[in-house]
Amino acid sequence: MSGLLLLLPPSETKRPGGDPARPLSLPDLLFPSLLPHRQRVMSAVAEVSHSDDAARDALGLGPRAVGERTKNLELTSAGTLPAIDRYNGVLYDAFAEHERSLRSDAWLRRHVVIQSALFGPIRATDRIPGYRLSYDARLPGVKLRDHWGGTRELADHAREFSLVVDLRSVGYRQLMPLRDAIALEVVAKDDLGRRRALNHWNKHAKGDLLGRLAVDAPSLSSMEELRTWGAEHGVTLERYGESWQLIAEMPTATA
Repeated sequence: MSGLLLLLPPSETKRPGGDPARPLSLPDLLFPSLLPHRQRVMSAVAEVSHSDDAARDALGLGPRAVGERTKNLELTSAGTLPAIDRYNGVLYDAFAEHERSLRSDAWLRRHVVIQSALFGPIRATDRIPGYRLSYDARLPGVKLRDHWGGTRELADHAREFSLVVDLRSVGYRQLMPLRDAIALEVVAKDDLGRRRALNHWNKHAKGDLLGRLAVDAPSLSSMEELRTWGAEHGVTLERYGESWQLIAEMPTATA
């Protein structure tokens, strides 16, 4: 077994652009054996992306986002970016605040898997185009939860690691459940020790944790080792009952 595996959700929004000389190469993504599964989802996504009405119904896109359906028609020809750079939003923006290096990218490639609704599990450094698809999309002939949940690649891969920390949101965890993964909860704790779950700050804390890990590129094999590492790098992790929690700073109230 080899250290830590960190599981991340994707984001609804994606950064534009990409290298036009490097279009999507499905065989180069993590788990090439998932090629038929990826092709099936891509085909179904393209089918519902030919019109605004179909995209609204299948992909759940509102009036301001429906134009993004056209990205799903260019999946094999558009330029690509590493997944860690393609995704944005609170989690990935918090990650991007940390300075990366070649060492960081090597650590991300080995230790971070992102759960995409379109491509299934991919490396943080795998190159992907822009697209629009979420875990709760209703595609013709493809129920995403059954489609990805019926595969074994991620579960088999996870067994190669001594510690699997799951930062995926509930919807993405349900796409490909992992029995022995530790779902890290993010909470705020006040001066009296009272804890409460967070929303926006949940994602920010996860992105900050990811960024600090990538910068330091540690070798970690247990939650106790992760907790000790966190105490040395400005991250508070606590065992609370049967779960592990990441303690985020309580957001400051504004008038």
